[in-house]
Amino acid sequence: MYSKLSGSNRKVVIVGAGMVGSVYAYALSASGLADEIVLIDNNEELARGQVLDLLHGQVFVPTVGIRTGGVDDYRDAKLIVITAGAAQKPGETRLELLKKNAGIVGNIAENIAASGSEGVMLIVTNPVDVMTWVALKSSGWNRGRVIGSGTVLDSARFRHLLSKNCGVDVHNVHGYILGEHGDSEFAAWSMTNIAGMAIDQYCPVCRKCPDWKNERKKIEQQVRDSAYHIINAKGSTHFAVGLALVRITGAILRKQNSVMTVSTLLNGEYGLSDICISVPSIVTDGGVERIITGPLKEEETEALMKSAAILKKSTDSLYA
Repeated sequence: MYSKLSGSNRKVVIVGAGMVGSVYAYALSASGLADEIVLIDNNEELARGQVLDLLHGQVFVPTVGIRTGGVDDYRDAKLIVITAGAAQKPGETRLELLKKNAGIVGNIAENIAASGSEGVMLIVTNPVDVMTWVALKSSGWNRGRVIGSGTVLDSARFRHLLSKNCGVDVHNVHGYILGEHGDSEFAAWSMTNIAGMAIDQYCPVCRKCPDWKNERKKIEQQVRDSAYHIINAKGSTHFAVGLALVRITGAILRKQNSVMTVSTLLNGEYGLSDICISVPSIVTDGGVERIITGPLKEEETEALMKSAAILKKSTDSLYA
């Protein structure tokens, strides 16, 4: 179903040298995952400044080549990460912004495909599920090679809050946020476990939360509201996003077969088609190798359908 990329190249191209792109580049350079990091931005001066700043810190990080580049760099890149996009202007509607970013991402995806690249495309530009769909349609690539960052960060926030609430190391907490990367996302409690125990078995014996059913609702809402709180406090989110992107990058560059809730095109899975949405998927060197169609509770299936309907409305609006 999905194609795999051969070879051991670890070149990563980042399209967009703004806050998210530069923080990701910084975190990636410190990780030792990439052999080469290339920054591309329409604002060439910004890209040069970001690269120079990163180069000055090379003595403190693993050896990696860092430079600015152009469309010619797409061809031999293992991973191309698109963070570029327009910010909403005063008086501009959400639909106008959506169409503007769709034009930006679609054009980049077309250029990547025209280069003959055999790599993987990772979309970060918001709304990420819709932009992933746009990039996929614009490139004509197999669905596994075009993925979005999806709810990977939201799932990390979910695990953090569960860890804090339950008093358990976050590395022993497993759970996923599914659906749209946005207000309609939801916690898949049926897939959540602590120390190998399903959450429905763990909560009654934990005794830290007498009213644990109500506490779950609070946690789920906190996950949805996290980005709003951060944006209100500092203007944007970028540190945790950058680290989430490094985690996805590692799964691709190291062929890790990691289960992650990236945004990917569904063709019948979970009863949905022609929509990019976050569900558990196995991410490896060729992108998404396969989708895990685990059983969901009835209310979770309803939440997934509701989320998909919202995303479908957005994609349809691009042609209105």
